[in-house]
Amino acid sequence: MKYLLLFCLLFVITACTTSTPEEPSSTSPLIDYVNPFIGTDGKGKTYPGASLPYGMVQLSPDNGRNGWDWISGYFYPDSIIAGFSHLHLTGTGAGDLYDISFLPTSGPLRSAKLDEVNSKATVHSTFSHDNEKASPGYYQVYLKDYQVNVELSATDRTGIQRYRYDQADNQVRLHLGYTRNWDGVTASSLKVLNDSTVAGYRFSNGWARDQRVYFVSVFSKPWESLDLSNAGETVNTDTISGKDILALFDFGESQEILVKTGISTVSMDNAMLNLTTEQTGFDFEQVRAKAEKRWEDQLQKVVIEASQDNKVQFYTAFYHSMLAPTLLSDVDGRYRGTNNEIFTAEGYQRHCTFSLWDTYRALHPWMTIVQAEKMPDVTASLLSFYEEAGQLPVWSMAGKETNMMIGYHAVPVLTDAILKGYSVDTLQAYEAMKASAMQDDFGLEAYKELGYVPYEHGSWNVSLTLEYAFDDWCVAQVAQLLGKTEDYNYFSKRAQNYRNHFDAKTQFFRAKGKDGAFKEEWDPLAYEPSDYCEANAWQYYWYVPQDVDDLIELSGGQAQFVDKLDQMFTTEQEIGESPDWISGYIGQYVHGNEPSHHVPYLYQYAGQPAKTQARLREVMNELYTTAPDGLAGNEDCGQMSAWYLFSALGFYPVNPSNGEYVLGSPEVERATIQLAGNKTLKVIAENQSPDHIYVKSVQLNGQELEAFYLTHEQIMQGGTLVFEMSANQ
Repeated sequence: MKYLLLFCLLFVITACTTSTPEEPSSTSPLIDYVNPFIGTDGKGKTYPGASLPYGMVQLSPDNGRNGWDWISGYFYPDSIIAGFSHLHLTGTGAGDLYDISFLPTSGPLRSAKLDEVNSKATVHSTFSHDNEKASPGYYQVYLKDYQVNVELSATDRTGIQRYRYDQADNQVRLHLGYTRNWDGVTASSLKVLNDSTVAGYRFSNGWARDQRVYFVSVFSKPWESLDLSNAGETVNTDTISGKDILALFDFGESQEILVKTGISTVSMDNAMLNLTTEQTGFDFEQVRAKAEKRWEDQLQKVVIEASQDNKVQFYTAFYHSMLAPTLLSDVDGRYRGTNNEIFTAEGYQRHCTFSLWDTYRALHPWMTIVQAEKMPDVTASLLSFYEEAGQLPVWSMAGKETNMMIGYHAVPVLTDAILKGYSVDTLQAYEAMKASAMQDDFGLEAYKELGYVPYEHGSWNVSLTLEYAFDDWCVAQVAQLLGKTEDYNYFSKRAQNYRNHFDAKTQFFRAKGKDGAFKEEWDPLAYEPSDYCEANAWQYYWYVPQDVDDLIELSGGQAQFVDKLDQMFTTEQEIGESPDWISGYIGQYVHGNEPSHHVPYLYQYAGQPAKTQARLREVMNELYTTAPDGLAGNEDCGQMSAWYLFSALGFYPVNPSNGEYVLGSPEVERATIQLAGNKTLKVIAENQSPDHIYVKSVQLNGQELEAFYLTHEQIMQGGTLVFEMSANQ
């Protein structure tokens, strides 16, 4: 890790300018409030490049380095760019993709070994944030060493790049062998179709195994010459295969070159079909304008009045919430399934990149409110994965399963959609839920037998039990809906398995052995070796979203529960060698990772709403900013942003599958949320300000709310929700 720290130090010194949008006027389009650089520094791990809402293509710059900080390909403190590739992950904890990488060059090449992981020298260029811009659907940067201005934009399944050179002797490099982090090429091929078109494929193993990307790239003018090589050896043919293919297109004195690329998981023919369908010419400005309109139309679904910073935070979060899940099916509906067979999505668009351990908590409930039209795509995609693999996805990307993280959290996403009345094949969904719940892998064999996952199984055993118990609660709700009483009783009992880890003596959930005895060596502050998934005993104490009242009872009552919550926020972290994902902490509360996200809202269950309100505003004010390091932890495909979207509006799904949203402290002054059926929900926070964080009263359509939560039905009926804010508790 020493070399990473050295790089970070050097880059912080050399790259300290913050790229932010110019301050929009009161009549500015909402895309002007989006800053794609938020999250590209610190722990966020986002990318700044061009994509469409839920698009297949993420055309974005790569710095060319390996390591945790470069997982998305780009790290804001860096000052070099090694290429622009077409696929990226947004805010994840592991690096993969970077497929189909281009780099325009001119004159002598700048090349160097960039880190200790990759022994080969990498061609790259320096750049400055002073000449770099990003906005929804658009990215621009000037490559200093080659004196070329690069602009990127995208359609759903294609990318377009515009290169404007300031000198002659101009080339474009296409490197199919470009790999970083976990990604590694297993096979690739390039075929010259004519003097301005190439096609090929890139197969790779990484976080997801056996990824297959086919592509077609068309240049706006013929090249003067083309050199093809594999692993440095020149090949004089029109077709080349290997693991490190490099194509050098020479355009001589041409001052402007455009290249458009279509991709597909199916075939080169389908990549061409995607390209010819979505881009008929080389009109960069038209592609950019269409992309910006798509983003503007989406952002207009929630129109807010708030401070300048809060608007930038809100609309950037809204933007980030639509970068995943990503489109997998082509314009003809075909896609490559997880079993490598070719399927056709009929009546829906097949999506992938489901970071379910993260996103089931808030992103998917958010989608049920503001993305009603996407819900059939989401649910059908989950069930299609089940048809292909025999299991629901755990963490899928590039059409394949990674089995990263824990739980079977496609279940709460499906349960939430079913209970909220979205069109889902409920019988098939229930069959899929049971298939996941009744398997023997991932500690479930012992879980079914003992009622918990024993520590002999390995790390994360306590978290496995607690999260399985919540998923079981979800299965029980659908069983009840279908009138399956025996199943309902069985899974309802399993939903209480969290109790099997509760130690009344220490008042924590602790690891147990197969013999039923608690593990002797134990520290509630410890992260490694861990019985808790990316957390410690403090953070997982609160993971009983299906029955908070029972957790209060286990804690000894409301007073003791509140006291323990207070301790959660005041017990100091022992940082030292803490893992990278322990960030954004207030005491033992860690906002940079998902297990803590619902915790501030739990005070409401114990009759202490003011404490919920104070903690929420503390998190929003201190752990979300408009700087490149403005996210306290990994964005995780939209979960970090979805938390902010809900919380800024004043409510949050503590149990993400029961259709209830616990009230908080809104940070916006007003909001109008567009709902299905041409309905709207207006949120008004009277007297809201940084000093007025406490909620004196809440009214829905003129009636005082008696509960401390809203129901999904109340929200979707529309109307007016009024918070009366105060400086006093």
